[in-house]
Amino acid sequence: MTDRIAVVGAGLIGRAWSIVFARAGFAVSLFDSSQEAASNALLFISARLPELHAEGLLMGSAPDAVMQRISLAPTLEAALDGAIYVQENGPERADAKTALFARMDDIAPKSTILASSTSGIPASVFTEPLRGRARCLVSHPVNPPYLVPVVELCPSPWTAADVVARTRDLMTRAGMVPATIKREVTGFVLNRLQIALVAEAFRLVADGVVSPEDCDATIKHGLGLRWAIMGPFETIDLNAPGGVEDYCARYGGLYAQVQAEQTPLDLTPELVADVHDAMRAHLPLADQPARQEWRDRRLMALLAHKATQLEK
Repeated sequence: MTDRIAVVGAGLIGRAWSIVFARAGFAVSLFDSSQEAASNALLFISARLPELHAEGLLMGSAPDAVMQRISLAPTLEAALDGAIYVQENGPERADAKTALFARMDDIAPKSTILASSTSGIPASVFTEPLRGRARCLVSHPVNPPYLVPVVELCPSPWTAADVVARTRDLMTRAGMVPATIKREVTGFVLNRLQIALVAEAFRLVADGVVSPEDCDATIKHGLGLRWAIMGPFETIDLNAPGGVEDYCARYGGLYAQVQAEQTPLDLTPELVADVHDAMRAHLPLADQPARQEWRDRRLMALLAHKATQLEK
């Protein structure tokens, strides 16, 4: 019998998760309180699957086969019926998640894992009063998860170790790359790393060191090339003959000097407006949807290329 996944919420992330699970062979029961949102999700999925198939990103399945694995559930109860795992994608508000998780905890089979896609709300905030809180955690994806495979698994202090292990195994089966966060921290890991970089980018622009365009070029044609195939620790390990210890011996002083200068920066309206205007100079807001489509297709091509390489 095919394992069933319930995807609750059919917005940008919910429809993307539906692709992730369905292409991996899971039966997906998709629910949204808005029938229009659910219907639009199916239209998006059916349009995107042929492109993914052309890039070899459907794990060997044909688009029609993947589509047949996704069904719309008329109610939340129907979506959760028989599901081994629930991926929640509701509003990014603690009160909304508290209410929804309380309802799902009452409805779902006792062995069902309840996970949230939240970008920054710790699971402890919306699961503490639940009888089944031990089966709840955060499974935070990067948008869109069918093209960016990492998923952060962040348990609350009371999440059962077995639940984390089972979720990690399920995500691996789904073709994702799970990263387990050992304890709750604001923003999880990916957002904290991104915030550190973006904050420094704003600082360099504010201090007149570089333009937004040239800062983007430095990442796109510099750090980003390495980071597409390795993380920061492997990067520095390979940048010194003796590995990490050698690298830190060589550059530790520079790190200390730069970090001393990196005090918190206030994102003033003036600074934000300056960067916004610089971006609009070469990307009008009206062109953003087309650029987002371009981004997704470039990600498809990059992911397809990486799949041909020998990676650990």
